[in-house]
Amino acid sequence: PAPDTLAALHRALTRTVRGTVDFSPGARALTTMDASNYRRVPLGVVAPYDSDDVAATLAACREHGVPLVPRGGGTSIAGQATGTGIVLDFTRHMNRLLDLDPETRTARVQPGLVLDTLRAAAVPYGLTFGPDPSTHARCTLGGMIGNNSCGAHSVAWGTTADNTETLDVLAADGTLHHLARGWNTAAPAGHGRTPPGPARTPSGPAGTPPVPDALRTLVDTHLALLRTGYPTLPRRISGYALDALLPEHGTDLARAWCGSEGTLGVLTEARVRLVEAPPARALAVFGYADESEAAEAAAGLLPFAPLTVEGMAADLVPDSASLPRGGAWLFVETGG
Repeated sequence: PAPDTLAALHRALTRTVRGTVDFSPGARALTTMDASNYRRVPLGVVAPYDSDDVAATLAACREHGVPLVPRGGGTSIAGQATGTGIVLDFTRHMNRLLDLDPETRTARVQPGLVLDTLRAAAVPYGLTFGPDPSTHARCTLGGMIGNNSCGAHSVAWGTTADNTETLDVLAADGTLHHLARGWNTAAPAGHGRTPPGPARTPSGPAGTPPVPDALRTLVDTHLALLRTGYPTLPRRISGYALDALLPEHGTDLARAWCGSEGTLGVLTEARVRLVEAPPARALAVFGYADESEAAEAAAGLLPFAPLTVEGMAADLVPDSASLPRGGAWLFVETGG
């Protein structure tokens, strides 16, 4: 944008955002990359204090025609957390565990909460969050929801979408939506401070705006395609999960939003499901002649409900003396 536009954007943000607004070269450099080789220099970085700061940032960017990218731990490997406009850094302020209910096995989280922080809080109750990417010490729940992340234990506990109950999302126009199962969902109870500007149209139940008619029309018009056009893969995380909106799938708006990488709105809060952490675990290693034989054997292990089934070939193991004889291995974790 022109210098005048950039200056006006900076003034608007510093006037309306309670959190941190930083257009310095250092702040911009720190968010230029994620864990990939992609490099895009933002105009500035906003660390929102609450959902109203997010709404104010959306309003300023909308007014000045500047794109916005939500960012968590920056562990994405395809450039998703980078952008040439404003980067919303949720890790500085909106990083709290708001509630953990061991009875319902759910947790209410802000998008900047690091996964390991949630898992540590769940340990005293014998619970954990199932999806566990290798970056669990750095990745955030918001990033995991945006990416629909999984991990080594997805064979047991699925993807993040499989473990997400409700989402509070701000659309590009500043409207707050509470996404759950069903087209008509209840408004979130208590969300930040009283907003000075974001639209909260009182046309849905308890003041929540209804789902756009165009989305319902899209689903109703393409029922046959949605029922036949998606592969039945347990770790399918690419594309928009529109099949989650089918009536036989519960019209799960939260699940459909997972994996959208911030293109459908900005997450401000989520309620996720926790699972029972096995008190004891054991690892078995099986040797096979090659990768093909190991891959063929993997499916036969699934009926035994393993926690993990990971394959590894000999070219990745410099010292295999302690492993069973073979050119490839399956590492199978069980628990109970």
